[in-house]
Amino acid sequence: MFLQSLQLRHFRNYQEQYIEFTAPKTILLGNNAQGKSNLLEAVELLATLRSHRMARDKELVQDSEPISQIKAVLKREAGINDLTLTLRRNGRRTVNLNGENLRKQTDFLGVLNAVEFSSLDLDLVRGSPEVRRHWLDTLLVQLEPVYAYILQQYHQVLRQRNAFLKRHVETLNLASRPSELSVWDAQLATTGTRVIRRRDRAIQRLAPIAAKWHASISGSTEVLQVKYAPNVPLEETQPEQPQEKVQEKVQQAFLDKIQQRAIAELHQGTTLVGPHRDEVELTINQTPARQYGSQGQQRTLVLALKLAELQLIEEVVGEPPLLLLDDVLAELDPSRQNQLLDAIQDRFQTLITTTHLGSFDSQWLNSSQILSVKSGEIYPQSAF
Repeated sequence: MFLQSLQLRHFRNYQEQYIEFTAPKTILLGNNAQGKSNLLEAVELLATLRSHRMARDKELVQDSEPISQIKAVLKREAGINDLTLTLRRNGRRTVNLNGENLRKQTDFLGVLNAVEFSSLDLDLVRGSPEVRRHWLDTLLVQLEPVYAYILQQYHQVLRQRNAFLKRHVETLNLASRPSELSVWDAQLATTGTRVIRRRDRAIQRLAPIAAKWHASISGSTEVLQVKYAPNVPLEETQPEQPQEKVQEKVQQAFLDKIQQRAIAELHQGTTLVGPHRDEVELTINQTPARQYGSQGQQRTLVLALKLAELQLIEEVVGEPPLLLLDDVLAELDPSRQNQLLDAIQDRFQTLITTTHLGSFDSQWLNSSQILSVKSGEIYPQSAF
């Protein structure tokens, strides 16, 4: 797939901006706080309907403006797609594909695929489990767009169950568990099982790819393991086992654990069981990565995960996704920079932000489109 053009209107610090992409690699050059990351964020929103920076829609709309728009023309093997995402300061966002307003936003997902890699991704190793869950969910939305709806369903049930527990925290007791709570238990187990099984499947596919990339980057001196650690324990399943049977087993394990944590939930007034408490365990040479070695080793791990994401999305969707690199070269030493740039070559359309061109060799520069970004405006580099 190839992003041919992008148009931003009242988005972040862009008033009106139109960009045509003319090369497999586009370098966005400029000082900090000029709008380089905002442009990548716009592309990411078209791909996932999420922001890497977890911003609310009203923060994406320019001050004093009611709406902002992101438009793109994307070329895929099946043809040309026109995408429009409209964000509102006080209201619901809308999506338009090839001139048609889509009733379900999930129908917009999967048209443009992109992997973002920024300095914020170092939190994948050092940050909380929530950061790793968000990363996994963002990947899953692109592998299987219906997952966005499945996750939304789960969080809706979770909110309602939590609200019920909070309302009754002082009056409920285990002996008189109300039938309404049992209904929420069943719904939580049903929707949560769908989330768990898809997360498990994604990590099973991603883990060996990431381990291979990590071995390549580290010179086979370190072994990376990526393991899904669900809050609800999963049994080993046999390949020939019917999917309905597997689903039933996970749901039953879910309900059993709810019963085990029932007293604690009633005391705390919140749901303690489910995929909102999952973890993705990252280990290097069988040691938790967050406790392991230098920042350089942690950066190697994140780089391996990102390259694995690219490869997995390409395998699943049948076309290479876009790669969005937000000022990461400054975070990597020369060896890791070369590993990343060599892996990209012309295989993935790449948008890369930087404050200087010193990290790129002449071959890269000669085959790249270089755009300067200054105060929310973009120019060919020669304009300066």
